[in-house]
Amino acid sequence: MDNSQINAIIAIVASFVLLAASFRFFGAYNGQRKFNSTRFIARVAIFGAFASILYVVPIFTINLPFIPSFLSLHFDEIPCFIAGFAYGPLSGISAILIKTLVKLPLTSTVGVGELTDLLLSGAYVGIAALIYKKKRNLKGVAIAFSVATLFQIVVAMFLNVYLMIPFYMNLYGIDEAGLLAVMQLANPAIKDIGWSYAFFAVLPFNLFKDVIVIIVTFFVYRSIHKLLRFER
Repeated sequence: MDNSQINAIIAIVASFVLLAASFRFFGAYNGQRKFNSTRFIARVAIFGAFASILYVVPIFTINLPFIPSFLSLHFDEIPCFIAGFAYGPLSGISAILIKTLVKLPLTSTVGVGELTDLLLSGAYVGIAALIYKKKRNLKGVAIAFSVATLFQIVVAMFLNVYLMIPFYMNLYGIDEAGLLAVMQLANPAIKDIGWSYAFFAVLPFNLFKDVIVIIVTFFVYRSIHKLLRFER
């Protein structure tokens, strides 16, 4: 068993321990109506633990046949959205921070990939939760998801073109021709590692992922929102 496997096991175990402990604290403090910092931490920890499991455990990661293999789907934003919608933007963003901290020991990008995920997911969940907080109805949900999705996709495209692709090329010593060949194996429509990659890989990848996240979040949240307490 190599170090990466050991680190993965440690991260998974830590996530489940955090989840179990969080439910215990949540049960103890959820009945209080006024704001309580311990209750807030417990709520965030629960959803952060769920997000960590979806982010770290390989079986919850999916690769799409028409997208380069280094872009993989993971759905850790779903529990963060639920936390944000139920308890406010700060709760959702805090849950994202927890899953990022859990993932850092497993990083293969010296933390840059995780930081990028933190920024993109934080903006995605934070914007949607903030809009929904102001307008708690189906129209608010539609506006929240639409604005947040558009913002996240545009920012993801710019970050990939100007930050992530150059960073990975330097980190792994990959030349432009080699990277383009890898991209074209998945999608021949990609003609360069810049905006062609952004439009034919980053955009459909994020759009596909966001649609799944939105649909699952909507139905799960509608199913359980009455079980959640909305007092801050």
